[in-house]
Amino acid sequence: MSVFLGIDTSNYTTSAALYDPATDSIRQKKQLLPVASGKCGLRQSDAVFHHTRQLPSLLEELLGETEEEIAAIGVSVRPRDAEGSYMPCFTVGHGTARSLSAALRVPLYPFSHQSGHIAAALFSAGCRDWLGKPFFAFHVSGGTTEAVLVTPEQEAPFSVRLVAGTLDLHAGQLIDRIGVMLGLDFPCGPALEKLAAANTEPLRARATLKGCDCCLSGVENACRRYYEHGGSREATAALCFLYIEKTLMAMGEALTAEYGEKPVLFSGGVMSNRLMRTSLSGRFDARFAEPAFSADNAAGTAYLSAAVHNHHQNQ
Repeated sequence: MSVFLGIDTSNYTTSAALYDPATDSIRQKKQLLPVASGKCGLRQSDAVFHHTRQLPSLLEELLGETEEEIAAIGVSVRPRDAEGSYMPCFTVGHGTARSLSAALRVPLYPFSHQSGHIAAALFSAGCRDWLGKPFFAFHVSGGTTEAVLVTPEQEAPFSVRLVAGTLDLHAGQLIDRIGVMLGLDFPCGPALEKLAAANTEPLRARATLKGCDCCLSGVENACRRYYEHGGSREATAALCFLYIEKTLMAMGEALTAEYGEKPVLFSGGVMSNRLMRTSLSGRFDARFAEPAFSADNAAGTAYLSAAVHNHHQNQ
């Protein structure tokens, strides 16, 4: 039997994964890029350097655990499916995938990081049947806060059209800035969520939208003021997540008013946060990627490479 290899080198994580059609399972290896304490991210040159060091070890470990042949390779080559979308860190994965494809004489299928997130979320949330109908997909992370309208395609698993996004900060950037302000190490999501879970203070927040798009820079200022005026670390963390939850809720309602009621899929590192899921599920027909498939990963590109490869084989 054959397996399908996926590679993703995002701005935060080096990832490799294998999709096995025989067992309908995915094995993946991931490693966060190292960030100095007190910093809120990496320069692209540093991200490229760390991917170059980390990716060979991950591939050696992953491929050393399988005896199956690789049928095809999928790789993330750009952040999203939009003209001009580019980020240098993806060149590391793309270059490695091209070399492997040539050496193994197997097809190479390029995808966007965004499409990989959607596919991984569909896989882990148990709703791959959504590929046959339109749905909204939110990708909420340190580098993206947007919603796309996903529709079925003849020649590809799906196409995406951007229908909403942030006009300033991304939700993950907001979380990291508030976390660093509270003395947490980057990336701050899990530690900030742990702080927020311990909060007992009643809090209020409201979204700021322009059409279907959101604005989050004001949230950073609001959380900073709250903390500087005596708010606890726990309450400040909870306030940050409450603002994001209210914002995603308002964006979903605006999209429903604009495009009609549709299922909603949430993925991205921020959506690993379990504090926001109950309220969002109560309002929408929503599904969430499991945490291992919600943060940056190569599982989606591995699965998409199998889907596209099988489509080409059956033509």
